[in-house]
Amino acid sequence: MPNKYSLAVGAFSNHEDAENAVNELHKSGYDMKKLSVVGKDYHTEENVIGYYNTGDRIATWGKFGLFWGAIWGFLFGSAFLLIPGIGPVMVGGPLVSWIIGALETAVITGGLTALGGALASIGIPHDSIIRYESALKAGKFLLIVHGTVSEVEKAKNILIQHKAEEAIVHEVTIG
Repeated sequence: MPNKYSLAVGAFSNHEDAENAVNELHKSGYDMKKLSVVGKDYHTEENVIGYYNTGDRIATWGKFGLFWGAIWGFLFGSAFLLIPGIGPVMVGGPLVSWIIGALETAVITGGLTALGGALASIGIPHDSIIRYESALKAGKFLLIVHGTVSEVEKAKNILIQHKAEEAIVHEVTIG
């Protein structure tokens, strides 16, 4: 049986604002298992970029290494992916499994990337997916929160309070 829930996507112009929003969500008791972060990781300032995960210990390199290290401390699941059309991205949270699911089930259609296929598979409208992919290409960070209508409304307000350029709520279905 399909599961219906709400999902809010906030776009942030820099990692500091996205990190502040994550910290506030955490402090307010939001379930970190319902939070994903995605952003490009540029390697123009440093030659080495990557991460490793051994047990509970995560290390990162690259321009936003400290940001991603802190974010991964809160979230479940992490990945560094090279997405054609977007470039190298770091992903944390349930979005990792959504992307892998999209790749494994060949959900990617209509010129969407693996990220777009993942978002489409959970019911995000095509025009919103294009906007989110464009935001990533422009170097922005996306913070995705899901849960009940009231949880997502509360989270949306936190995203806006912490300088999200936009925070859009979607009603989505999985299954």
